[in-house]
Amino acid sequence: GVREWPNRHAWKACVGRLTVGSNPTPSAVSVEWEIPMSQALEEARTAVSHGDVPVGAVVVCRGKIIAARHNERELSGDPTAHAELLAMRDASQVLGSWRLDGCTVVVTLEPCVMCAGALVNARVQALVYAARDPKAGAVHSLYTIVTDARLNHRLDVVADVMAAESAALLRSFFAERRR
Repeated sequence: GVREWPNRHAWKACVGRLTVGSNPTPSAVSVEWEIPMSQALEEARTAVSHGDVPVGAVVVCRGKIIAARHNERELSGDPTAHAELLAMRDASQVLGSWRLDGCTVVVTLEPCVMCAGALVNARVQALVYAARDPKAGAVHSLYTIVTDARLNHRLDVVADVMAAESAALLRSFFAERRR
């Protein structure tokens, strides 16, 4: 017969991951991510200064923020200039590799399909996000790309960290644009 090969990536699945028995409470998780999320929110506020949707992202690796960016689509005229992609590009430069193994992306809005796909392809370990995006979210709202078992890599996800602050910033931005 046919010999079954074990999943060659299976050993990576448990490296640096929380086990079921050690999962922290939601309040402990949010406290752990408040500092990087606060930095992501500062980045999001910067996006407003040049007319971009206020989304900010940081990349955390080994407990340090190694990249921080905000949306720059309007500023650069680039449809791919989402905060997550820009932060991951900067992190790749810092690490000298396209693989962001062991890194966590912290972002103020649930990633879209493009950004969720990039997170998977960059082998990011975890995603922490603030506000959900019911119209374009590709993590929980519309799709579940980063946890889809059919893909070769899946991320740990922590949602709703400082969601109220992020949602208020987004509401304020769009209310101002509608005037």
